[in-house]
Amino acid sequence: MGTSAKSFFTKEEKQSIEDAIRDAELNTSGEIRVHIENKCKGEVLDRAAYLFDKLGMKKTALRDGVLFYLAVNSRKFAIIGDQGINAVVPEDFWEKIKEMMAAHFKNGEFTTGLSKGIIEAGNILKKHFPHQSDDINELSDEISFGKN
Repeated sequence: MGTSAKSFFTKEEKQSIEDAIRDAELNTSGEIRVHIENKCKGEVLDRAAYLFDKLGMKKTALRDGVLFYLAVNSRKFAIIGDQGINAVVPEDFWEKIKEMMAAHFKNGEFTTGLSKGIIEAGNILKKHFPHQSDDINELSDEISFGKN
């Protein structure tokens, strides 16, 4: 693994993460994005919320977007769900996923931790936002990268 956001995951690991996004979205109208950058100055949730807006994630029809944000050199990460999701999931839902991911991250299993977090988010999205016959993929499944 490299030290920059773009080289932190190998090509195969990136593909595995993007496959987890596609798999998670198969049974839901929900949208999942992953954004990775080098550093996060300040509060990680503030940065994730800023990127959530910047990436257009508030524009989903049902407000059912989820952002997984990682700042690799700062060793920070956050999960942000849009208001449609937050209205129906348990209060500690994102924290439980984050704890599970952190356990994998501590063992250097970044791809596994991120992929499992994505799949778990997809499972809750499936329950509250099932796939509809007219669903379209509203947001890219590709990992986005910051410039910092």
